[in-house]
Amino acid sequence: MKPFGVCLFCSASVSLPETYVDLARRFGEGVATAGWRLVYGGGGNGLMGAAARAAWAGGAPVLGVMPQVLVTRERLALSIGENQIVDSMAERKLQMALASDAFVGLPGGIGTLDEVSEMITWNELGIHSKPMILVNEFGFWDPLLEFFRQGRQSNVFRADFDRHYTVVPTLAALFDTLREVARSATADTPGHQDPAGH
Repeated sequence: MKPFGVCLFCSASVSLPETYVDLARRFGEGVATAGWRLVYGGGGNGLMGAAARAAWAGGAPVLGVMPQVLVTRERLALSIGENQIVDSMAERKLQMALASDAFVGLPGGIGTLDEVSEMITWNELGIHSKPMILVNEFGFWDPLLEFFRQGRQSNVFRADFDRHYTVVPTLAALFDTLREVARSATADTPGHQDPAGH
């Protein structure tokens, strides 16, 4: 049986606050301690690299998925786990989604926002039923959550939009949530459809 796959969306930027780097490192350690598999963007820089190195050092299987165009820019982490090179950003998201049972958002830029938004959208559309969990330590996601709130108020978003994502305040709360998801995850959930349409 394959290990529970946790997909991480986060920044690959350098010179980030040390508190962010430590958050990513502790996330990777937690994935390894739980015996799960880390799926991430394949980069050796920034929070991506910190999380992947910590997970790999702790004995977790790690899959990095990166489009060819970013191999140099995001410094493909050749020494960490398995790497999959794909043709496009869209293919990257698809392969990460297929390999994962849950998605986690740590601090990140516009690419992270794109990934988080797409997983929420796929959940809303019924393309998958996998949870998208935002870790809101430091209040990083507050502006996005305010955008969602305003969208609900103006009926741009459906009234039940919040059910398509989860917000947790700390890593401890994240791992409590992930353990619940891992316990209930099954290979053939009734009505489930993966992003490839299988």
